Amino acid sequence: MKLTYRPEIDGLRAIAVGAVILYHAQITIFGHQPFKGGFIGVDIFFVISGYLITSIILKELVTTGSFSFKHFYERRIRRILPALLFVMLVSLPFAWVYLLPVSFIDFSKSILYSLGFSSNFYFWDIGLEYGAENGLLMPFLHTWSLSVEEQFYIIFPIILLVTFKYFRKYLIHILILGFVVSLGLANWGSIIYPSFNFYVLPTRGWELLAGSLLAYFEITKGHRSKNQILTLILPTIGLFLIGHSILFFNDKMFHPSFYTLSPIIGVCLIIWFSQKSELITKILSTKLFVGIGLISYSLYLWHYPIFAFSRLIEFMDGSLFNLLLLGIIIVILSTLSYYFVERPVRNKKNKSKVIISLILILIFLLISFNFYVIKKKGLVNRMPKIILNSFTKIKEVEAIDCYRGKTCRFNNLSNKKVYLIGDSHMGRLLNDLKIKVINKDYQFITNIYGACFYWRGFNRIILKNQKITECNDKYFRKIEYQISQYEDSILIFGGYFPNYLLDSVDYFIPVGKYKTLKDSFKNEILKFSKKNKIILVYPIPEFTQNPNQVILNQWVKQGFPENLDVQNVTTSYESYKNRTKSSIELLDSIQNDNIYRVYPHTLFCDTNVKNRCLANDDENIFYQDDNHPSSKSAEMINDLIMKQIEKIEFKSN
Repeated sequence: MKLTYRPEIDGLRAIAVGAVILYHAQITIFGHQPFKGGFIGVDIFFVISGYLITSIILKELVTTGSFSFKHFYERRIRRILPALLFVMLVSLPFAWVYLLPVSFIDFSKSILYSLGFSSNFYFWDIGLEYGAENGLLMPFLHTWSLSVEEQFYIIFPIILLVTFKYFRKYLIHILILGFVVSLGLANWGSIIYPSFNFYVLPTRGWELLAGSLLAYFEITKGHRSKNQILTLILPTIGLFLIGHSILFFNDKMFHPSFYTLSPIIGVCLIIWFSQKSELITKILSTKLFVGIGLISYSLYLWHYPIFAFSRLIEFMDGSLFNLLLLGIIIVILSTLSYYFVERPVRNKKNKSKVIISLILILIFLLISFNFYVIKKKGLVNRMPKIILNSFTKIKEVEAIDCYRGKTCRFNNLSNKKVYLIGDSHMGRLLNDLKIKVINKDYQFITNIYGACFYWRGFNRIILKNQKITECNDKYFRKIEYQISQYEDSILIFGGYFPNYLLDSVDYFIPVGKYKTLKDSFKNEILKFSKKNKIILVYPIPEFTQNPNQVILNQWVKQGFPENLDVQNVTTSYESYKNRTKSSIELLDSIQNDNIYRVYPHTLFCDTNVKNRCLANDDENIFYQDDNHPSSKSAEMINDLIMKQIEKIEFKSN
């Protein structure tokens, strides 16, 4: 029994891929993104996949009483892998040219995990939030949804076959139970574990099973709805629900969850109630929608890496013309890959052995190359010297652990102590400062935790789900207790102050006597300063882009010269002062004779270029990314710190 072709399904695919592309394009009109809920297009794809896959399997089971796994998986392989492998291969030269070493490693890992049908777990594991700024620069982030579908294709046919053969009368009950349990898990997970919930099959399964339920009822009943009134009304309501979700959902909402039921119901209404004579069905069945739907898989594959690389080279700079040009390129490439990759490979006249052999060869080549990239640390030697100078290797195992909230001690035999407390900004100073401090015969103690400063009496909360993180008062009390054991020690405090005081993704709730972060920090520092000397490290200037990427782009534009004519990367000194105003006011308000200060901005701002902050000179880049100091600037900032330590020593003597 063959599936009857339904053009409106391709029309739905067109809406789904269009929504996703518009969402990732981040089109802004008068400061507003009209397609902020476009991510829901992936959910539409899931329902369609569940419907079609279940229809294929059940119809074969009903008509033959058996199911050919070989035929099923061969069709899935022909459908998914060739176009995906083609896009990966085409992306490799661009990755080689435009990706920094760390990004190249992430790129290679994402390809390897995608080939292993598990990139969803990889992106969850590295803490990548879908829709976040850093995710927009990862060319294969979008493969997470393919991994979810592939996992469904592997698991679901087995479950369906066993159930059909041995528990056939309970099949509908099992499908409904799976739907309800998965939806319940999704709603619970969206609150407790939002990132994991977003990426995994158990909490996405209900969307696929929604389509499965439609397929079951259609096959067992022998038809879809024949109610003429409902077929005239409900597809329109379904399209409205989808459109409403695309326009009014946003990536800050709990998703997938009960809220996601709205567009899923909308898709189901269109699939179940569409008829050739009905208006929405006619619209979705037009050549335009069907044409886009036919190339939707290629569109989905191509758009994300094209957008990612365009952002890296600053081509997606808000220009409408550039965005339209990218759209044309995406459509052309998608059309070509559909006609010259997808269709030929899916053509049954082409022998399976030849197709599978070619696929295996391409997979082997991709795996070999990307393992090589990882082994060679992102092929750092392809970079110009100035970029190589901005990175350093962390050789000490204990130093790596010291970035995760662990108390680390070095040169324990010394009675003189220097204690470094802060977040990843201070973490970048750690290795070089350790050497400098130990050479002065100090014991060096650190408490460094990424995205976590010292806010005694507060817990950091993930805004989306109200979850308390490990950056909490228990951790701060540990630091407080350790400091209370010291006298006449040097305590260094520094961090990404504007991130906490202005626009932190998370926020802090008081659990003690302090009402504000400012009160907490000021009073705690004054308390510590009664017995110790305090060095306050002021905020480091930030950039809107990674200066390394900007200079890499310069190198490419100049034709990869051995001696790069480096153009200065700068940012507004005035903007720095405005953004750090509240941070500097807080640090300036902490006054007594035991307080010493370090001003990193004096190294970079209003020096060689008036009213600008520099990210580089001719030989070095001062930043590892858009806000963390590089090895060179860490040395420069540490020299300022050591001058303050020398002042403290001089006064003490």
